[in-house]
Amino acid sequence: MANNDNTIQRKLRTRNRIRQRAAGRPRLSVHRSGKHIYAQIIDDVAGKTVCAASTVDKDLRSSLKTGANIKAAEKVGKLIAERSVAQGVKEVVFDRGEFRYHGRVKALAEGAREGGLAF
Repeated sequence: MANNDNTIQRKLRTRNRIRQRAAGRPRLSVHRSGKHIYAQIIDDVAGKTVCAASTVDKDLRSSLKTGANIKAAEKVGKLIAERSVAQGVKEVVFDRGEFRYHGRVKALAEGAREGGLAF
């Protein structure tokens, strides 16, 4: 139970720091599980999700062997960038949550930058 409490505290600490420094920009929130990776662009001012992408999406699922590797994360990053630019969002704040910035989380961020998001 204590380990879960530490994870929640780390996530909240990161998220609060990001909200303070966001200056009205939406945030790109990332969640990874053992089998998949998920990304959402959230407008905290309006309290709405602008767009989302994950390895569960039908667009990506057929082209991926698994949703739990760096290549899949990079494709999700490019897809979220494509969808957000279509919605008119080009600048975001990256929210890694409780996850370290390496591996799949880093690959998603780099894919989003390649797709046209600025952060």
